[in-house]
Amino acid sequence: MKKRNYVTVILLLLVPLLFSVDLLYGGSDKRVGTAGASELIIPVGSRGSALSGSINALASGVEAIHWNPAGVSNQGSVEAMFSSLSYIADINLSYFAVTSSFGDVGTFGFAIRSLNFGDIPITTTNLPEGTGGNYSPNFITGSLTYSRAFTDRIHGGVTAKMISEKIVRTSAYGFAFDLGVQYISKDIGLKLGVALKNLGASMTFDGPDLESFVSIPGQEPGSRQRALRLPGAEFELPSTLEIGLGYDYKLADEHMMTFAGDFQNTNFGNDEYRFGIEYGFNNMFFVRGGYMLYGQNNEDNIYGPTFGAGINIPVEGSTIIFDYAYRHAEYFDANQWFTIKFAL
Repeated sequence: MKKRNYVTVILLLLVPLLFSVDLLYGGSDKRVGTAGASELIIPVGSRGSALSGSINALASGVEAIHWNPAGVSNQGSVEAMFSSLSYIADINLSYFAVTSSFGDVGTFGFAIRSLNFGDIPITTTNLPEGTGGNYSPNFITGSLTYSRAFTDRIHGGVTAKMISEKIVRTSAYGFAFDLGVQYISKDIGLKLGVALKNLGASMTFDGPDLESFVSIPGQEPGSRQRALRLPGAEFELPSTLEIGLGYDYKLADEHMMTFAGDFQNTNFGNDEYRFGIEYGFNNMFFVRGGYMLYGQNNEDNIYGPTFGAGINIPVEGSTIIFDYAYRHAEYFDANQWFTIKFAL
């Protein structure tokens, strides 16, 4: 297929998606906190987090699985990463991903994230101070990604996610998809990214712990109690539309400045405007910063500026990358990301 035909296909896919935004994203600040599976929108990876999430157009390689699957095909032969996030309220997130390029066929990726809440004391109506036991919720999301470069400038990608949330014997399962497109003009340093994320059906909790034994009104004394299961209410996924721009400005042969901006619309919250800047020296050492604003009620934004740094270490034909990010959080300890990547 000719390049012109690829461009036509991409445009035909984007136009109906953008026109359907009003139907898919009827969100407002009044719906904040009413979505389920909110772990899907917790940032992973230190580079994008240090830029306050303004990486939609810049994301490439294995880290792009979370931000924009189109960027996964913009990499070498094999990449892998592990990232750990110290989130709020003693919650930690662990993330592992690997991608591999298969030439003209495209690039495939796999990722898994796990949310760790720690041990939580078990309480009952009779023992509100605790029974002496503990439990720990188990939230895991696995994903498969396919990405391909349609031309030397246009990349597209899709990610399928399997979501599992389990609290003792109560669980919910769901599926979601991410769709992304990137346009990269290397000659002028301009980048554009569009991503639709977490598109999927509603989820529902179910399990034996939703059962209770009750006596039916009017039955004879001493009769056996009957099991009553409370049906769980459905909850929607936190779907988002993200549009990003990036620009690389070369100061000198060894000095590069990258500017990034991103707009995010979500069906269960405020619009977000994200801005970031990155300085790179010799494609080896990087310093980053960013800030995020709410489009409505920014006084509800508990997050402050973000900062980070990274270093690329060449090792016999491969590269080992260490990245760090920090985000100030009001009322809670600051968020910190530690990431190590391997690129071949």
